Amino acid sequence: MKHPPLKSAIPSSLTTHQSQQRELWVAVGWVMLMCGIAFFLGLASVGLVDETEPLFAEASRQMTVTGDWVTPYFNGVTRFDKPPLVYWLMAIGFQIFGAGEWAVRLPSALAATALVGMGFYTLRRFGFSRPELATAITGEMNGTAPQRSRLSQRNLFGSAMIGSAVMALHPETIAWARSGVSDMLLSGCMGIALFTFFLGYAQPEFPQRQRNWYLTAYVFLGLAVLTKGPVGLVLPGLIVLAFLAYVGQLRQGLRELQLVKGAIIFFAITVPWHVLVIAANGQAYIDSFFGYHNVERFTNVVNGHAAPWYFYFLVVAVGFLPWSPFLPWAIARLQSHRRQFWQTQPRSSHLGIFALTWFIVIFGFFTIAVTKLPSYVLPLMPAASVLIGLGWSDRLCPSPQTPTRSGLGFWVSYGLNLLIFGVLAAAALYSPNWMGNDPAMPGLPDLVRESGVMVRAAWIWGIALLVGIGLLLRRRHRWLWSVNLVAFAAFMLLSILPTFQLADQVRQQPLREIAATAIAEQQPEESLYMVGFMKPSLVFYTQAPVTYIERPDELRDTLQAEPTQSALVVGTANELTALNWPGASTPLVTTETYNLVRLSPAE
Repeated sequence: MKHPPLKSAIPSSLTTHQSQQRELWVAVGWVMLMCGIAFFLGLASVGLVDETEPLFAEASRQMTVTGDWVTPYFNGVTRFDKPPLVYWLMAIGFQIFGAGEWAVRLPSALAATALVGMGFYTLRRFGFSRPELATAITGEMNGTAPQRSRLSQRNLFGSAMIGSAVMALHPETIAWARSGVSDMLLSGCMGIALFTFFLGYAQPEFPQRQRNWYLTAYVFLGLAVLTKGPVGLVLPGLIVLAFLAYVGQLRQGLRELQLVKGAIIFFAITVPWHVLVIAANGQAYIDSFFGYHNVERFTNVVNGHAAPWYFYFLVVAVGFLPWSPFLPWAIARLQSHRRQFWQTQPRSSHLGIFALTWFIVIFGFFTIAVTKLPSYVLPLMPAASVLIGLGWSDRLCPSPQTPTRSGLGFWVSYGLNLLIFGVLAAAALYSPNWMGNDPAMPGLPDLVRESGVMVRAAWIWGIALLVGIGLLLRRRHRWLWSVNLVAFAAFMLLSILPTFQLADQVRQQPLREIAATAIAEQQPEESLYMVGFMKPSLVFYTQAPVTYIERPDELRDTLQAEPTQSALVVGTANELTALNWPGASTPLVTTETYNLVRLSPAE
């Protein structure tokens, strides 16, 4: 047998290497572009938003001031709502960037970016929209099916491009990725843990690679628990067990999961802080965190956060716009009722079923829970994005052997998508009329009308509607996903971010001005009070203790108990009038919402 000359193989090798390098740069550029628009652009352009964000920010700042990195404090009181990881990351950011909005929100933005990047990688490796493509891809290695192998590669890249874009560009993830709270960090850690589990599960033929992916999953499970407690282990555990049971791999999967080594890694990450915080705070921490913030939130309504059983159907429908019309179709196309069929398919083709299990478990878990908040279903959004990515990739890369058919479900979804374009255009024009319902933002409707940001939004969605109809008439309907993507990105840049800045001017900027004046005017031994509703941002921006008192008469009694000392008081005009202070009241800052006055003792 004659061997081909070595020089003939060199160009092919170089071509393959260059192609891989080009694909890598395209992938990195795509993920960075999507995440830059969704998570980083204008990240610090608005101040911290009351009421939750400043609680995390100030507790983190206190760590840098006191040097106590074990027990979180807010305004001199322990804060056991969440474990310390998000506080630690913010505190590290304060030491690098200073105590400001950028450092507060950076952990959330980075967690979202890492999640999108891992989602892209997982879809690029195993995002087959049809099971037969998972076996066809081996043709590239043995030369038996080069055409179908190329189809598989295009299918994978399409899944990764679309799925990662969807993962970044929808309201639910954007809202929490731009907030300095723990929800996005939890979603990121949980999502990466689940993706790395699947990367191990899908590669049983490479034991060393599988082991490394599984152990990586335990690292992120530990970080998830350090972010928000037991839910960071319980939910991924339920998802993995349900998935393995469905595909008939429960026993084999448990044998592969490196449980002993994984437990060592998990406990090494989670146990030390829990030991230290219990040693420092004892039963107070156990009762507050495990009792109130975990068990009671699941079994009882906490802080008035009750909602009907269908609450999360609405949250997902709105929070996953503009992609949610296609979510039922993306789920139905998997035909999950054909369990025996899926059990006979290679593991590498199971990503869609895994994402569906991920989605159902989280949705069902929090639907059963009594306390309901929109952020609770944030961790299922990556799974929904994978389902959408697989569905649209199937539309873009039909196989000649198994052509994709446009069933009724797809056309209903297409029609709903167009309808939503029209609804969003109309809602944008009407939105200033209901923006005045918040007494903390009395001037916002007029600002929005004058700025024209909602008119821009109406144009964006109106044009999207026309383009979507044009694609339908020209039988180019498979490109509607790109209309969703471009329209939402434009809506984000030209309407949502400017509206947030306008809202900040009327809602939060007055409090920042009051904080700056309080810092300049506060005399030695003079206390700062806020009457009425608690605004934690005042503590963060003054970097000083604030005494919050709900009722004006209670504040008057408190101040009269110290008759020789003046005080700075923040409140609305009505609350300060109701105070009926007998002594001198000197205005220092007057705004449409809150005022700052110095109350001097009666002579």
